[in-house]
Amino acid sequence: MNSFYERPILNSPYRAPELHHPLDKDGQPLDSEPRKGRRPSRFIVPVPASRKRRPAGQGSLNIETYSENALINEIRGYVERWRALRNPADWGVTLATQRLLEHWRDHRFAGPRPFFCQIEAVETIIWLTEVAPRRAVTKGLLDQIAKANEEANPGLFRLAMKMATGSGKTTVMAMLIVWQAVNAAHKTSKNFSRAFLIITPGITIRDRLRVLLPSESDNYYETREIVPPEMLPHIRRAEIVIANYHAFQHRETLEATKISRSLLQGNQREPIKTLETDAQMLARACGKLLSYDRVTVINDEAHHCYRHKVGGDDEGTLTGDDKKEAAANEEAARLWITGIETLDRALPNGVRAVYDLSATPFFLRGSGYPEGYLFPWVVSDFSLMDAIESGIVKLPRVPVTDNLAQTNSVVYRDLWQHIGKDLPKTAAAAGKLSPFSLPQKLQTALNALYSHYEGEFERWRRAGIGVPPVFIVVCQNTAISKLVFEWIAGFERGDAAEGERASFHAGHLELFRNYDDQGARLPRPRTLLIDSRQIESGDALDKSFRDAAGPEIEQFKREMAIRAGAASAQGEASESALLREVMNTVGREGRLGERIRCVVSVSMLTEGWDTNTVTHILGVRAFGTQLLCEQVVGRGLRRQSYDLNPKTGLFDVEYADIMGIPFDFAAAPQTTKPVKPKPITRVHAIRERAGLEIVFPRVTGYRRDLPSDRLEAVFTEDSRLVITPADIGPTSVVMEGIVGAGVTITPQVLERLRPSEISYNLAKHLLFTHFRDEDGFPKQHLFPQIQRLARRWLDGGYLDTRGVPIGAILYQDQLARAAEKIDIACTRGSDGRMLAVLDPYNPRGSTRHVNFITSKPCWTTGARPPKCQISHVVLDSSWEEQLALTLEEHPRVLAYAKNQAMGFEIPYLESGTMRRYLPDFLVRLDDGGDTPLTLVLEVKGLRDESDKAKAQTTRDLWVPGVNALGGWGRWGFAEFRDWAVMKEDFAVLVDQLLSKDTV
Repeated sequence: MNSFYERPILNSPYRAPELHHPLDKDGQPLDSEPRKGRRPSRFIVPVPASRKRRPAGQGSLNIETYSENALINEIRGYVERWRALRNPADWGVTLATQRLLEHWRDHRFAGPRPFFCQIEAVETIIWLTEVAPRRAVTKGLLDQIAKANEEANPGLFRLAMKMATGSGKTTVMAMLIVWQAVNAAHKTSKNFSRAFLIITPGITIRDRLRVLLPSESDNYYETREIVPPEMLPHIRRAEIVIANYHAFQHRETLEATKISRSLLQGNQREPIKTLETDAQMLARACGKLLSYDRVTVINDEAHHCYRHKVGGDDEGTLTGDDKKEAAANEEAARLWITGIETLDRALPNGVRAVYDLSATPFFLRGSGYPEGYLFPWVVSDFSLMDAIESGIVKLPRVPVTDNLAQTNSVVYRDLWQHIGKDLPKTAAAAGKLSPFSLPQKLQTALNALYSHYEGEFERWRRAGIGVPPVFIVVCQNTAISKLVFEWIAGFERGDAAEGERASFHAGHLELFRNYDDQGARLPRPRTLLIDSRQIESGDALDKSFRDAAGPEIEQFKREMAIRAGAASAQGEASESALLREVMNTVGREGRLGERIRCVVSVSMLTEGWDTNTVTHILGVRAFGTQLLCEQVVGRGLRRQSYDLNPKTGLFDVEYADIMGIPFDFAAAPQTTKPVKPKPITRVHAIRERAGLEIVFPRVTGYRRDLPSDRLEAVFTEDSRLVITPADIGPTSVVMEGIVGAGVTITPQVLERLRPSEISYNLAKHLLFTHFRDEDGFPKQHLFPQIQRLARRWLDGGYLDTRGVPIGAILYQDQLARAAEKIDIACTRGSDGRMLAVLDPYNPRGSTRHVNFITSKPCWTTGARPPKCQISHVVLDSSWEEQLALTLEEHPRVLAYAKNQAMGFEIPYLESGTMRRYLPDFLVRLDDGGDTPLTLVLEVKGLRDESDKAKAQTTRDLWVPGVNALGGWGRWGFAEFRDWAVMKEDFAVLVDQLLSKDTV
């Protein structure tokens, strides 16, 4: 293993980077020693590449390019040389700024000291403000930034600092405020202001940034020694307002019904104005700031603030969810930037400057710019790779390979691609599903990542860490999040008012359960359900989300009442604030969220969520862009410990294990070529061949007629159930970071299940799904026999798990597949008969109704005399023609038809879901009996589990069920395995029938 993996952390967080890992043009590690010096500012996404080969013809499209950022690198060079000047008199800054720089660089801090990246960001702004304008050689840089602003933000001067998530943007804001406020107190200058508007994208960040208010007891200026003691009075005189950008929305000044508005309108021509004016909005949102002549604006998570590019349409046409997302981004960005522009117009000297801070200062979808395009006013950059090499953030590990050999992609790297279509899009759709209906690949991903979490949980416990590590699941919508939440944490159903609980499940993941094994709710919930958008709005919770999270909300209310008094958690409006308090205190001892181990979130949690105990993340949503991936992964990057290793002087590496979030995207432009239309053939029943009509029953289901309650089973090779990673998802996933050690994750929780536990659950599933009486009640007295047969099936080796743990049989779909095989074996072995259930409205089908057109190749039926009522056989492959020739030539064949557009279907169960099987051919045959035999004929090469289920159902349920009805003639089933010898196989089959051998 090269140094890239042995030494992920190269640099001290308190000094400029001195070494960097060499990467190739795609941002992947090279097999060589670290290089001296600092990596130039480039767009680098530090994510290990998938080891699996991409499909042929599939290219790679990365949002971030790999060209160097010329402006940032040029400014960085000047700042580095300026920083190296030893004599403060040569710095070219005010005395106040000089004192601050010396304090930040050299003071012996009692607590956390500023990281180099934090000081560098502020130094860059200071240099551009105080030094660069006075030097001819560097003044051109400001002209370049001003030009970019004039194009994108007319009238405003913005400077952006790109800082990796977890690198401490709040500290940078405090330092910027100190620099401005102290200088404004010492001298009057257009460069400085002591009035500040801090704008945030949500209530959570707004609340967290209260540490920037000097009046707060835990403010950063004092608790983190950001200000020399003698300068604290200047900070206390600063005016600081922190506002959510939603505050710029003009609100109604008159709450009135439609009728009341009509009465007020009267006969006036102009509609009455009930929205706030700009002045009213600013007075509410900005307060005392309006009394100052200039204000400095600081944007947190500034990628939400921009104006749409004039005439810009670089994204092309958007549709569906992409279009909705773009519209939401555009509306939020427009409101944010409009608010700043309105403030600029209202002040005598306007907005002095806008300082943007973001880990991802890119234009979003809907901006008119190419998505992910860097703000052209970004002047400093401390990238995620820089932060990893300095140890400031956790190292993200992602899947790089798995044991699913049939795919060219790593399944858990982009989980949504494999499961999205099977998950609900609305609450109504989710209401039709149970938590047990989650896709198997999702269940396996949850089990695998949770199994690794168990080990981390135990390591934290042994280390004496007072709070647990945190596992977060980020979902696409509230419908999915509710199902995932209940699958993880448990649920109960029934009418509590009636004292009834119809069903209960404690939850699949033991450490995350909100219930004990007896069904009682735990005193403190371990898993939290959060809808980020609702929580951030500050409004009352949506009813559907309130219902889903209701029990946990009530528990948190009780706990808060105990901690802080009964009046602290009352009222509907307080519920979002309550959940926000829980969310914001996850991982903090003595607070409401300290015991939370798992967070199931809609959206991506909030961008300002600074919980530093996150160790595992699973994405269950679409990730359309690299930008979105980076934002979600950022929720898990904050370090848990900031203690330096005394031996190395560096941070020790910490990891965040991440599944379901694709850091790289594959896309290639598609071109279409004109194609000559294929000839059209009309396939129809020929009237003159009416004597060749084949009539068949339209079966909708089956019922077993048992004369006794004695159950026996005859197991055959078709009773064997094979489960592989292709059925349930990869069960061995290699997780690696761009640097550092890798880890292999497996769903160990599934390996600990005992055979007795498996047979019990299998028998229970059989009882409730296959053995009910006419009133729908399970035949409980049959359970001991069913469990005996289930254990016999297991002990007989009919469960074949290949590369998956035996416990995978307890997935709902796999239980259903096993139950179907055992049920059919019972039909073979028990006394009684199987009866087919016909469609009551349309019980009869016939070849005479065939009439359709197709562009597929067709073979014309034309035996002499004819043997097929239908004009053509549609050739889906070459074997259909071969079989049709065989049937036309054999003297015992009376009539045949290919089953295409005939409506002949055989219902069968697959993984608990009723499906429809369309056999290949129907053949009426003279087998020497009193009446002809009608054969259901199938040609199948390789057989998977679905093919086995179709054959078993046809042979053991459909054929005996139809024959038992009477009135439909005699039916049989045959399956050919090799198309190349069908003629010989069919001749053997006919000979067997003539000699009365079984089919």
